[in-house]
Amino acid sequence: MDAAFAGGVDIIQLRDKALEAAEELELLTVLQAAAERHGKLWAVNDRADIALLSGAPVFHIGQKDLPVASARTLLGAPAAIGLSTHTAEQIEGAIRLSGGLTDHGGLDYFCVGPVWATPTKPGRAAVGLDLVRYAAEAVRTAGGTQATLPWFAIGGIDLGNVEQVVEAGAGRIVVVRAITEASDPAAAAAALVAALDAGAP
Repeated sequence: MDAAFAGGVDIIQLRDKALEAAEELELLTVLQAAAERHGKLWAVNDRADIALLSGAPVFHIGQKDLPVASARTLLGAPAAIGLSTHTAEQIEGAIRLSGGLTDHGGLDYFCVGPVWATPTKPGRAAVGLDLVRYAAEAVRTAGGTQATLPWFAIGGIDLGNVEQVVEAGAGRIVVVRAITEASDPAAAAAALVAALDAGAP
């Protein structure tokens, strides 16, 4: 964790669907401490109760998880809430949700993917670069504050293909193996950040 944050990673999410609640809360204290050492963010996946109990600054959900409106009601304003998307319709829905659901606000970001097939998303078909291009255009033309809605490309992204993702319009990415399986995680993170910066307008 420290190496990834040191290399330029902004958010680390704890994602292990097999964890029991008590074990996840314990591991989150370790993640939180690492994030705070580097002035970065940390995230909880799927479990709104765990996000609430841990005080997570970021909470991420999938299309079949807790509805965004319910998550916002439970977590209130402080937490940033993100949503996975896999189709053009889901992207459009995420952009609409970012317009606000309650007085506390709506969706704060979304992810598009998996761009390429990945073992971290078993059974999920790759969406390809065309959906990344769609997301970039949909957000750009949304208007108002929705035109600045943060979004991430995710799925099978590494140093060998990150430039393709950037060329398709993504300015943010989510990676797992590209850093966790690297011999030097800090250097791998820094190289990915550099590739994103090089493609920034």
